[in-house]
Amino acid sequence: MEGVMGLYDAATDGRGSTAELAELLDLPIVLIVDAARQAQSVAALVRGFRDHGPARICGVILNQIGNPRHAQMIEEALGEIVMPVIDALPRVPELVLPERHLGLVQAGEYADLTAFLDKAADTVEANVDLDALAAIACPLRRVSSDTPPTRLAPLGQHIAIARDEAFPFAYPHILQGWRNRGAEISFFSPLADEGPGPDCDAVYLPGGYPELHAGTLAHANRFRSDLRAAAARKALVYGEYGGYMVLGETRCDAEGTVHRMAGLLPLETSFRSPRLHLGYRRLTPRGPLPWAQELTAHEFHYASTERADQTRLSSRRSMPREPNAGPWG
Repeated sequence: MEGVMGLYDAATDGRGSTAELAELLDLPIVLIVDAARQAQSVAALVRGFRDHGPARICGVILNQIGNPRHAQMIEEALGEIVMPVIDALPRVPELVLPERHLGLVQAGEYADLTAFLDKAADTVEANVDLDALAAIACPLRRVSSDTPPTRLAPLGQHIAIARDEAFPFAYPHILQGWRNRGAEISFFSPLADEGPGPDCDAVYLPGGYPELHAGTLAHANRFRSDLRAAAARKALVYGEYGGYMVLGETRCDAEGTVHRMAGLLPLETSFRSPRLHLGYRRLTPRGPLPWAQELTAHEFHYASTERADQTRLSSRRSMPREPNAGPWG
């Protein structure tokens, strides 16, 4: 299992961190430490992670090691606090992944992903004691709860979902949950000027990177026409983050160019002055759509709303109740 953000990072009530999940499932933790530009200080860092909470840290993998002497100094310091070093990964320029504002560049955008993964696998195999790593692993402990998990109800019986490089952030477990409840799911690509089919009763525009493709989306006439037709026949249209902005009238990119969007909402958004909005949110619906129950969500976006007619927004069926926060399943 792979954690997210830092080991102890969580919502404001302290719940949901990787450390809490590891404690709940009785999982051992292997801490991966970026050792670039530090040596013995790594021991102080690791000691802090080990002693901060109940997380059971069983070993460390050092990353970004410059040379064998660099690794030796850190290993000796970690030995003094009795922390095993599973191994050390050297700096490999070919494995540096490009980033953008919402994280790493998507895997589907790499010209030769297979070669990259082969290089990564060879590097790990040559530098990590895989037997020691396997020895730390343990079976998952079954956890029971008196409170069943809350599932998101399907948006409709047939849900058309935007899927391409502009709209990649649809969580598979949510989609599978909808399928398990009998919903039919189909996909279309706005970048290829495809729109939702005429037989869908719901449309889902996930988050993603529409700001990187604003010019293409502005000229996707069939996509815009089919989307407006779905709204006209009273299909439920739901957009979050990037999808929400595409439902608006215009979208301003980082260079200041204004692009036409779908025009379903009286809304103008901009990426001209990006500013990070990050945190956990609790959403209380104002009406029964798209979901009636209270939701826990994570907000992570850089764009801003430059104009929104709140009176008209509150009366539109296609409005997501918290536009920049995608719901969890």
